[in-house]
Amino acid sequence: MLKQEGYDFMGAAFEVYNELGYGLAEEIYQQSLEVELVIRGYTFISQAEIDVYYKQQVLKVKYRPDLVVFGQIAVELKATKEICPDHEAQLFNYMRVSKKRVGYLVNFGQATGLQWKRFMLDDLR
Repeated sequence: MLKQEGYDFMGAAFEVYNELGYGLAEEIYQQSLEVELVIRGYTFISQAEIDVYYKQQVLKVKYRPDLVVFGQIAVELKATKEICPDHEAQLFNYMRVSKKRVGYLVNFGQATGLQWKRFMLDDLR
């Protein structure tokens, strides 16, 4: 599911990591990745506000995934020592609320290389 799109996105993420290395602020990686996505001609939305509902009522709180790439892939970016279960849960919530079946959790914070995980949801109630 969305394998080529994911491959294309990750190519852009690896380019940013190769260019900048590790240890910078998350915002720098996000803005750099956005520049790289533009250079490659890939469509994305940055910090899109997603409505959250309870019993068909929209709540005041909004979810804001870091990126939605190709209109179908939710992306959460980190610049930390290690991806933890809380980061995975955050991405899963973005995926469920936005009805995106594919998500990428990308961590620019490791000296040993870009850390990333691909997630897929089958049950989107």
